[in-house]
Amino acid sequence: MTIATPRRLWRRLRLEPFIPLVSRLVTLAGVVVLVGLLPWLSGRDPALSILRARSAEQEATPEALAAIRAQLGLELGPFEKLQSWLMGLMHGDAGNSWISGAPVLPGMLKSAQVSITLMAFGMLVAVITAILICVPVVHRGLNGRVRRSSGAMGATLTALPEFLLASVLLVIFAAWLNWLPPYGWRGLSYVVLPAFALGLPAGGLLGRLFSDGLAVTFTERWVATWSVAGFSRSRITLAALRRTLPSLMPQVGMVMVALTGGAIAVEQVFSIPGLGRATLGAASAQDLPALQTGILILLVIAIMLGSLANIARALLLGRAFRLGALPVAHSEHHAQQGAWAVPAVAITLLCVLVVTGITRDPFSSAFMRLEPPSWTLPLGADGTGRDILARVAHGALSTMGMAVVVVCLSLLLGLLIGLAPRFATGPIEITKATPPTIAGLIVAGLAGPSAGGAIIAVTAVAWAPLAAHTAALVAEVKAQPHVRITPILGVGHFRLMSRYVLPAVLGPVFRHAMLRLPGVALALAALGFLGLGPRPPSPEWGLILAEGMPYIERAPWAVLIPALALILLSILAVSLSSIVGVRKSLR
Repeated sequence: MTIATPRRLWRRLRLEPFIPLVSRLVTLAGVVVLVGLLPWLSGRDPALSILRARSAEQEATPEALAAIRAQLGLELGPFEKLQSWLMGLMHGDAGNSWISGAPVLPGMLKSAQVSITLMAFGMLVAVITAILICVPVVHRGLNGRVRRSSGAMGATLTALPEFLLASVLLVIFAAWLNWLPPYGWRGLSYVVLPAFALGLPAGGLLGRLFSDGLAVTFTERWVATWSVAGFSRSRITLAALRRTLPSLMPQVGMVMVALTGGAIAVEQVFSIPGLGRATLGAASAQDLPALQTGILILLVIAIMLGSLANIARALLLGRAFRLGALPVAHSEHHAQQGAWAVPAVAITLLCVLVVTGITRDPFSSAFMRLEPPSWTLPLGADGTGRDILARVAHGALSTMGMAVVVVCLSLLLGLLIGLAPRFATGPIEITKATPPTIAGLIVAGLAGPSAGGAIIAVTAVAWAPLAAHTAALVAEVKAQPHVRITPILGVGHFRLMSRYVLPAVLGPVFRHAMLRLPGVALALAALGFLGLGPRPPSPEWGLILAEGMPYIERAPWAVLIPALALILLSILAVSLSSIVGVRKSLR
């Protein structure tokens, strides 16, 4: 026994480094299999879907269905067809569209080029925005007057989700001022509004992160030493940037990944023939081969962007990364006085909106179409004569109610999965690299758009940050001396987890989950806006905004009123995240 135990321990130590790698590979393979089996997991007969798409009037006789199955090889079972699909992908063949019968891959790759171009311009806008936000911090740091930026500009830009900002820019600069084209992709002028809609929120977030990081870096002693030694201001600035950048690269990677999901919404608003819009169209038409290919390309783009950020971090750190001697900046942030004022004002205004409209009927078309605001109709009517105030008020309860369900489910999953951090490495990383919109496309392809589908889609990705937080806290708790000694005292694994680990983890992760509630509501609203969530006549905020978009020129209040409600929710989410960020830095 004394000989076998060290052997088992040595074998375990040799295998442990490979567990995260196996976890990543198994998770990625599972995603590919899920996408490949979409036509059969959807529960619909692929031959019947093809027949209905090609000719709605043709009778679905057994002979007609058998002919379609023989033509497209659908008589194969799901796993045989999956194997055939995978082999086709390796040879550049992703199958034929169920709608047009044309090969899917060439068209999707052409659309992907448009999306990548849009994301590149969006990233350029984001970088310029972040630089402009950081310039005052660098100027103060070089002059020895280091203080943390208020972050007001960055928070303002971050509080505008891409689909919402795209709608606002379309109303102001295309509909009202007529400065730029509203729709299409036929020249450089068509790129301006979509690039700003995609890049400004990302730039605001990057600006907030880098301005805070640079403020901390400029307090370190080496900055004063270099200044006294006569180093140029440009060289000190570059050194400070290189000192700050590695610790923020994971967040930069997440921002880049978020561009993938944001591009889908922006393409839909501006009618850009990109990959996101093509995939949305495939989901709406139940063209599952095109949907499969679009989702797979979107996932590949998202994973590649996240991997590029990790590679850049390793290159910037050099030997420190390889030797495990990573520098850790000491944060000296202090909570600003009145930090709770902004979220308190946002909550108050949202409550006023709900209270004033909750007693009104959100479904009755009792008014004239697009009737302007008046004393009897404070916020006007929508395109079918329904009270916008009533719909926005009831939509607040609907959207936040779904968000509460998502947060509770995500908290449960995050705790369960985060308690096994090494085995959960792959699911956490792949899920964090999957925007909610892509998850919504998969769920819509399986079960069709619905409120329940939106809840499942957002939950499918919202658990990952909570699981990562749980895993970090579990490692921290297990490293404490009084916990490390418990196995020697005869404490079993179950008692160790329930008595020592879980109580220490539950409180912080629960607060983290509650602070994500407004952000989850925005993700649900985005799915509703894209047609991947609740169906009409549901008074869901994203759906209300989408219904008002065709009337932005004739009745801008049909768009601006739900947009303002979403902006209040966005401000609440950003202000709460800022407060929790300060609190974490103080611990």
